[in-house]
Amino acid sequence: MSLKEFIIPAVDIKEGRAVRLYKGDPNAVKVYGDNPVEIAKRWEEKGAKHLHIVDLDGAFEGIPKNYKIVEQIVKSVNVPIEFGGGLRTYEAVKKMIEIGVERVVIGSLAYQDKELFEK
Repeated sequence: MSLKEFIIPAVDIKEGRAVRLYKGDPNAVKVYGDNPVEIAKRWEEKGAKHLHIVDLDGAFEGIPKNYKIVEQIVKSVNVPIEFGGGLRTYEAVKKMIEIGVERVVIGSLAYQDKELFEK
């Protein structure tokens, strides 16, 4: 098995663009591209076996904000998508799974509402 099997590239989305935050600071943003879908496709072309998509707007606001972009990514690539960012309700998780996201990352919800998390 090659090392590629263990690496999951991430595409972080903020305000519709592919970005990275410096030390998690939402005001310290480096933009990598205006089209996260194209960046996801490039990762797949380079051999990615999975993709990790993060909705930073959703993470900071508590509800996914870049749903349409995530849906476009799911439809544009042929690798499994893992998604995180603002998933704090059952409905938000369900919506992501319904569009084809294979896995979701739960953070705040897991410790804020154990009963809902277990659901």
